[in-house]
Amino acid sequence: MPRALSDALLAAALTAVLLTPIFGLHIRVDGVNVSLNRTPMPVIVAVVIVFLLRLFQQPLQRLWAKLRAPASWRENALTAALGQTVQQPRYRLALWLLLLAAAMIWPFTASRGAVDVMTLALIYVMLGLGLNIVVGFAGLLVLGYAAFYAVGAYTYAYLAQQYGLSFWWGLPLAGGLAALTGFLLGLPVLRLRGDYLAIVTLGFGEITRLLLNNLNSLTGGPDGIGNIPRPTLFGLEFNRVASEDGTAFHEFFGLDYSGNHGVIFMYLLGLALVLATLFVINRLLRMPLGRAWEALREDETACRSLGLNPTVIKLSALTLSAAFAGFAGAFFAARQGYINPESFTFIESAMVLAIVVLGGMGSQLGVMLAAVAITVLPELAREFNEYRMLAFGLVMVLMMMWRPQGLIPASRPPQKLPEHAEATQ
Repeated sequence: MPRALSDALLAAALTAVLLTPIFGLHIRVDGVNVSLNRTPMPVIVAVVIVFLLRLFQQPLQRLWAKLRAPASWRENALTAALGQTVQQPRYRLALWLLLLAAAMIWPFTASRGAVDVMTLALIYVMLGLGLNIVVGFAGLLVLGYAAFYAVGAYTYAYLAQQYGLSFWWGLPLAGGLAALTGFLLGLPVLRLRGDYLAIVTLGFGEITRLLLNNLNSLTGGPDGIGNIPRPTLFGLEFNRVASEDGTAFHEFFGLDYSGNHGVIFMYLLGLALVLATLFVINRLLRMPLGRAWEALREDETACRSLGLNPTVIKLSALTLSAAFAGFAGAFFAARQGYINPESFTFIESAMVLAIVVLGGMGSQLGVMLAAVAITVLPELAREFNEYRMLAFGLVMVLMMMWRPQGLIPASRPPQKLPEHAEATQ
């Protein structure tokens, strides 16, 4: 008991020190007058909660163990049958088709704001799936992923502004230039390992941001690039008034103009890009290249002993990952209509990496769920927006403590030997 009391007092003191500057003090500006207001009640409540939880940690753990359902309840005939059903390819395909149908029907029933938020979530899904290649499958830590995201966005914005290139031509060019950037970056740095590789990629991300701020003739400097054209549907524009040589979507179909048409189209386009990303990644994982990524992640020395070149495998992972970031960047620029360097800071790289870690490294479904959660949940609690990063950091700490494998850990399908092979053994 004395040990538990001392630990509880220490935890309470640390809580008070950490939370007092955040919740206990507020700076109020009234014209030229600046005052410091004290609000101690939130800090006191948090300190009491932490003190009691730490003091009664062991009794609470025993109570939680009693309240949990017994293993016989969790692993009965019904749950086993459901697990086997989900593992069967035809039922799994039916489940994915049902989810796809729901995702396509949903924007026609939801509000415009909700559809727009989900479109942003789809961008982070693409970024998470792309980074999952290099972090989850190849086992490389990259901290400057926003640089490839920025290359894709600025490529499409510049080509559209200077040469009038449409989104459908700019999208592959943005992905290709981002892939080329990843390839050129990987050539000198992918011989590094672990923390050294992470630091180099972090530096590359910061260098890219500084270049975007200073290359005024190409990027517009801190002002960015505006009036970026949105994608069209077979030449049909979603504006109220079409351009000189274009045709408006609502005029072509004889409909009344509605801003929802363009928002729904952007959502469906983002959904199509996510599906294309999933298709390409899953095909690659079934190829020898995907197996080489996993071999590199598990043991680089064993990978080299099998005759595989680790540098080439790393280079392929980084190049493909950068390509998907470029696609996401082009789509982001088309959705926003305006970009500037502040959209591609280190926070973006950290956010995408957190999506991969929270969802489960190597788990595509987990990455998608984490991307949607991180994007949508702050919109549901706008009154706590100033504490968003604090809550985000707390969730990361709790996840690392109690579920380090992520929301949905990556799992590989079991491989069984043929019956004749088992008989010979």
